[in-house]
Amino acid sequence: MNNGGRSVDVASTTTTMDGQVAADDGKSKTVVHLMLSFRQLCVVTVSLPLGAMVICFVTAYIFQPDEIHETHCRVYNIIPSISAITGVSPQRYLWRICVAFHIGPRILIASVYRSYYKGQLAVAGGETVTRQGPLLLALCYWLNLIEIGALCGVTYISNRENYPVHEKIFILFMLCSLSHMLATLKLFKLVHPTMSGSERVSYATKKFLFAISIASTIGLMLFFAKHRLLCHDMAFSWFALCEYVIASANMAFHVTVVFDFPAEKLIVARGLHSISRKKTN
Repeated sequence: MNNGGRSVDVASTTTTMDGQVAADDGKSKTVVHLMLSFRQLCVVTVSLPLGAMVICFVTAYIFQPDEIHETHCRVYNIIPSISAITGVSPQRYLWRICVAFHIGPRILIASVYRSYYKGQLAVAGGETVTRQGPLLLALCYWLNLIEIGALCGVTYISNRENYPVHEKIFILFMLCSLSHMLATLKLFKLVHPTMSGSERVSYATKKFLFAISIASTIGLMLFFAKHRLLCHDMAFSWFALCEYVIASANMAFHVTVVFDFPAEKLIVARGLHSISRKKTN
């Protein structure tokens, strides 16, 4: 035991009186201060905006129906947009708090994926991998980060406060989200020419969610045009429905990380360099 942490050694382990794991071969020692399930972290990260969206929808629909259904056309609608339910008070505060807690782990997950695919590319051979791999890896990483930044933008710059800016950031979010999905599918297929059972499930799920997102985006643009240009009844409701499907598919796409990292741990520790040296040797 050291510094109140968990002492873990490369060679042998024992259990201390307080239930923590300790190990020592007399040569090197690793002190683990924190160990989290990466899978659980990812699930909680996605659950934050999903839970907030559901709560905002239910409460705004019950208590503020006039505010959330108001549009420039003033036509009949039954489904409010995400911007509407997260732009009224007090729901906006819950939404912004949950997104704030969501952003940090998302950046961490993006960095883990970058490291994971970088390692996969290093062991994969072939001219195609060498030529396309680094480009796809960079695209996946930076598109993911821009998507996260755009999510911050549409969250903290509401359509009620500055509609032109909110609209442009939303378009950026959509473009980066779909492009990131496509680049991820290409990269996943590139580094997994032969897939295990869990890898096939992960790839098939990602493909399905990407297809749903594309179809919903087409519907979203069509119904937005009908609402904006023609002021059709229910056009905005269909637009909002497509928006909810896109948001749900986006969250589900990111939660497929549980297939790719089913047993990995997030560790804050001292002395892990000794493990790296032993693995190298």
